[in-house]
Amino acid sequence: MRNRLVIILSVLTLLFFFGTLGSCNSALRQKARSDKEMASRLALEEKVSKFSQESSALEEKAKAKEKEAEEAKLELEAAKKALIEEQMINQGLKDQLQKASKPKEAARK
Repeated sequence: MRNRLVIILSVLTLLFFFGTLGSCNSALRQKARSDKEMASRLALEEKVSKFSQESSALEEKAKAKEKEAEEAKLELEAAKKALIEEQMINQGLKDQLQKASKPKEAARK
């Protein structure tokens, strides 16, 4: 009877031992998965942060280019106005030159 009790206790001890080993192995695998997931999350957060910074930098560059384009447009408009004024002045001078040359041509004839 005593031997039987020792055998039963030994078998139960072995069952609990292997159950504990299995539980520890499962916990290690779960921790490894958790660590891997955390590492991938951190990597993704870094990428999102990097893209966010690049996006804001590109937005600033785009705003600067828009401002440059607006300034260039204003300069072009000013240049067009100046050209129109010069053309009007030139036309006025041509008219005056033609008026001045008509009496000289009439006097020559």
